Amino acid sequence: MTVSFSLEGKVAIVTGASRGIGEAIARTFAENGAKVVVASRKIDGVRSVAESIGARAHAIAAHTGKEEDCRNLVQKTVEHFGKVDILVNNAATNPYFGPFLQVEEGAWDKTFEVNVKGYFFNAREVARHLIERKAPGSIINITSVAGIMGAPLQGVYGMTKAAVISMTKTLATELATSGVRVNAIAPGFVRTRFASAIVDNPDLSPQVVGRTPMGRVGDPDEIAGGALYLAGDASQYLTGHTLVIDGGMTVS
Repeated sequence: MTVSFSLEGKVAIVTGASRGIGEAIARTFAENGAKVVVASRKIDGVRSVAESIGARAHAIAAHTGKEEDCRNLVQKTVEHFGKVDILVNNAATNPYFGPFLQVEEGAWDKTFEVNVKGYFFNAREVARHLIERKAPGSIINITSVAGIMGAPLQGVYGMTKAAVISMTKTLATELATSGVRVNAIAPGFVRTRFASAIVDNPDLSPQVVGRTPMGRVGDPDEIAGGALYLAGDASQYLTGHTLVIDGGMTVS
């Protein structure tokens, strides 16, 4: 068997694709042959990403914390590109940064709505589509090292990411015989606007770097490489796995 990382002929949905890790994954997929729907809550950001990628990309607005938006996202992708083969659940929120015991219920609910319910809604819609087509596919959930380790100042966010790892294992088990693979990526600290509260903080950033054997934070393209592997045929015997890309932080 020849190992291939090509995504030629495949259609992918990437949520949270207006910037950061999601944008990097969408660009990497398109560069390797896929047609890509870039999705985000607001159309303006993903429209500019899609236009910069070119004809292989299409922008759709979707609030992934809302079940109807997830359903429409898959339906509109099928209408535009004819099918879905790959889903990257990347859209996430972290409205509260601070001591765990002081989090308010509204922030708790919002974090779970987007980071857990949204991932499940999207995965369910894509899995149903693949099963109906009797086609293999790949679902990739972007989680975090915050779901593996303790997550001081990010307690609720860390809980949602741990839930995503559990969801990944369960869906992988239940969908394996249908040919739908479900895996996750747990990035360490990556230089994005989402992580700026830590990586750009002069007090916290040195602590992060000091705990990372490679001595630096990551780049979105370094996460996109892992997603490319999980999306295509090169990883066709891999399911239920969480690929940790963290510069060695969790093994140090």
